[in-house]
Amino acid sequence: MKVVLFCKKPYSFGILRPLQMEAEQAGDEVIWYIDSDITSIFPYKADSTITSSIQAIVDFKADAIFAPGNNVPHFLRGVKVQVFHGLAGGEKGLFKKRKKGHFRIRNYYDLYLTSGAFFTKRFNQLAKKHGDFEVIETGWCKLDALFIQKNDFKEEKQALLEKHQAQKILLFAPTFSPSLTSAEAIFNEIITLSKNPNHLVLIKFHDKMNKEVKAKYKQAAQTLKNLVIVDDPNIIKYLIISDLMISDTSSVVYEFLLLDKPVVTFKTSSGNIKWTNVDKPELLISSVESVLKSDINQKNRQWIIDNYHPLSDGKSAKRMIEAVKNWLKNNTVPEKRKLSILRRWEMSKKYGKIKK
Repeated sequence: MKVVLFCKKPYSFGILRPLQMEAEQAGDEVIWYIDSDITSIFPYKADSTITSSIQAIVDFKADAIFAPGNNVPHFLRGVKVQVFHGLAGGEKGLFKKRKKGHFRIRNYYDLYLTSGAFFTKRFNQLAKKHGDFEVIETGWCKLDALFIQKNDFKEEKQALLEKHQAQKILLFAPTFSPSLTSAEAIFNEIITLSKNPNHLVLIKFHDKMNKEVKAKYKQAAQTLKNLVIVDDPNIIKYLIISDLMISDTSSVVYEFLLLDKPVVTFKTSSGNIKWTNVDKPELLISSVESVLKSDINQKNRQWIIDNYHPLSDGKSAKRMIEAVKNWLKNNTVPEKRKLSILRRWEMSKKYGKIKK
């Protein structure tokens, strides 16, 4: 099978990497399409074939194109496979305020690979309505490392705690959306938490976080030894080593919950809150301290695990590759998609003229 990994954002590196490893292990030919503005930070150049030329992808004539984004060029050959960039959806029951995400069908994809029953059920409903894509539950490839490596960083965590003379690691991972982010609203509280010698506060910003907000935190970190900004685009290790997460309406909340660890959010828009949420900044610190002392939400988290991603064997990428191969055995590679004139024009404008 000839595989394209379609990557437009740095957060997609860690999502698509397990698919590369699994496909190559199975003898498949793999090429990454990476937007030219992020190729310089691509971490897997040593053992990957990459290109920023859409014409090269056209000439490659793929059998399958895996993409975590909202769209993929309709004119490329290959079954278009949606693998998602998070576990958060965008409708009542998951998020009250809509985020552009999971359940919006844009007509670019032939196959949706879902992580758990909550998503599979909804996409099957949408598949019946639209009639031009199929759904297979496989688990999410990005989380393979989360489950495989969950016991790998014990020594590194201990060394980090000793270096900062702290007892617990708190991970602050806010979303970037101006209407949903907590980054500015709880700035003072995050700073106060980092001044507690018992806490090491790690901050992992979304790639799209406001630059002025990031600069504000970076300036503070220069004088606070227990406030550390994480620049690594792959958040997996920091999910594993942290004891508690502070966030808002970010899909990474669900990834952390799958490790069966506590979360405190500020003004989350989730419709299924299985953790501690506060709506006033002044309540954050006491809530964090309380949850660290007594993990009262442990039983509630099981619902998230059971419904969002029950498969914890670290083999989701393998299932995804096999699912696509099985799909191709029963279907021909789609030659075109039914898209509106506007969306076709948008794709042509973005990627330019190509020769088939």
